[in-house]
Amino acid sequence: MICDLHTHSVFSDGTCTPTEIIEGAISTGLSAIALTDHNTVDGLPDFIAAATDKKIDIVLGTEFSVDYSGTELHMLSLFIKPEYFAQITEMMNEAMERKEQSNIQLIYALRGAGIHIDYDEIKRSTPNGKLNRAHIASAMMQRGYVGSVAEAFSTYLSKTSGYYNEPKRLTVWEILDFISSIGAVSVLAHPFLNLPKNELLRFLPEAKKSGLIGMECYYSLYDEKTTAMSFDIANGFGLLYSGGSDFHGTRKPDIRLAVGKGNLKIPYEWYLELRARAK
Repeated sequence: MICDLHTHSVFSDGTCTPTEIIEGAISTGLSAIALTDHNTVDGLPDFIAAATDKKIDIVLGTEFSVDYSGTELHMLSLFIKPEYFAQITEMMNEAMERKEQSNIQLIYALRGAGIHIDYDEIKRSTPNGKLNRAHIASAMMQRGYVGSVAEAFSTYLSKTSGYYNEPKRLTVWEILDFISSIGAVSVLAHPFLNLPKNELLRFLPEAKKSGLIGMECYYSLYDEKTTAMSFDIANGFGLLYSGGSDFHGTRKPDIRLAVGKGNLKIPYEWYLELRARAK
């Protein structure tokens, strides 16, 4: 029995609908699946509906982009109760407005570099009008300005390119406090993609005190050494294990639901242990 506790749908920057994620999870043989779109719960009602009467456990979640001393971290909130959807949406509205202004500024900067893509057209391609750099990267690729989404991020869309200005985000401490307040479970997503080991070791003691419950130890982009280091650190701080593919559909074609790059087999027991910590 296996699970996948980190996936994305068309309601953030994935290419599959929540229904397609449920269908894929069932066909893959998963026992539990989480939907964790970036900074939104808009896709969760469809996710719930698609799983009704299906033999699969679902985890209602989101992936918050947060600030930690000038570094962007990603914090999963798992086992969100539907009665908190409206509160999360309201809380994220201001952050999403700042994100939209950042996107618009990026589009204008790209036009100055000869890259002409239509922001309104990109917005219309999403079910809720919310987009991020991944959508812009896809538009650049479709217009032939770059060969891949990865190339867009390593060049024009990188934080050091001079085109992209990061929006102000909620702090990790604010988000950890909020996740605890609604009885959900906080899991630090793919920490080694954002922090070197020494920074992570400085961050975790305060994060644990602030309510952090788990950490991703199985992740699609981790090699064996990073996975082993993740387990050691999680054990050292008494954090529960979590894992996920970070599935985005065709936007990340080399990452498959449940198995990532073929290197994942996330135990269902991890889902049960995390669920037991939800209030």
